[in-house]
Amino acid sequence: MSDIARASSLNAAEIRTCAAAWLERRDGDDWIEADQAELDTWLAQSLDHRVEYWRLEAAWKRADRLGALRSANGEKARSSFVRKAGIAIVAALVLVGVISVAASIYLAQPTEKTYATAIGGHQAITLADGTHIELNTDTVLHARGRTIALERGEAFFEVKHDAAHPFTVTASGHRVTDLGTKFLVRDEGGHLEVALMEGRARFESTDAGMQPHSAVLSPGDDVVATANSMSVMRKSTHELAGELGWRQGVLVFDHTTLAAAATEFNRYNSSKLVIADAAARLTVVGTFRSNDIAAFADATQALFGLHIVHRGDETVITR
Repeated sequence: MSDIARASSLNAAEIRTCAAAWLERRDGDDWIEADQAELDTWLAQSLDHRVEYWRLEAAWKRADRLGALRSANGEKARSSFVRKAGIAIVAALVLVGVISVAASIYLAQPTEKTYATAIGGHQAITLADGTHIELNTDTVLHARGRTIALERGEAFFEVKHDAAHPFTVTASGHRVTDLGTKFLVRDEGGHLEVALMEGRARFESTDAGMQPHSAVLSPGDDVVATANSMSVMRKSTHELAGELGWRQGVLVFDHTTLAAAATEFNRYNSSKLVIADAAARLTVVGTFRSNDIAAFADATQALFGLHIVHRGDETVITR
């Protein structure tokens, strides 16, 4: 039995060398039935042997090297050097092809892009798959293909559904997986809120250090989660529309305390609202431009007779 027939446990380079040697032997004048039996045995020893042999053989045929090594009257060329050089070239071409495919697969991997807005900013982006995302004030997210990491802030997602390639958003140790969805994600330092407008989505914790929790959300569901808790409540279409007012540059308040309203305004402005004393508990109904603190202060003064004092970059409202 030949040395190449005995080789049954080889690395990739050695298998390629053996396969090339078999092709060279098979192309010689002295190929006999016993040689074919040895080749069959070698091929049967491993799928890697068969794949490499067939790959070299196919490449050899595609390059038409066999025809180039035949004389005009059909007799095989006698030069062992030419046969060896030809098979070596084919083996090199196959290796280059494998490297090229690996490189193309690597280059095809989606690169990560970071999107960010300043305080008061608003940015709309469309991903390569057609998914539409809007970033609210002071928001940072990282996108790699259909995988999104919300570092902070708030974003609205209108996902181009693809069952074979799930769209996911991670934030504060939790993950939202699209099941054909429009949803809002707001991350405020570990206090995460997800509101579903259309379709369905799966919400689940991913951090091993957190209390495990999960839910499949339907339209109108609003989930609030922290490291140790999760609650789901239903919201009306009107309430959900109000939460998306920032997409049109407005804040919608519906019996919202002045303290909570000030917190919302402060997300969008470098100048801050301060609600002092019992005024914080008063509630307001109305729609205001997110960057118009003065209009809000004037409205509270007219409605409740409150006092307004400007101190540097602060507007202080008191009884």
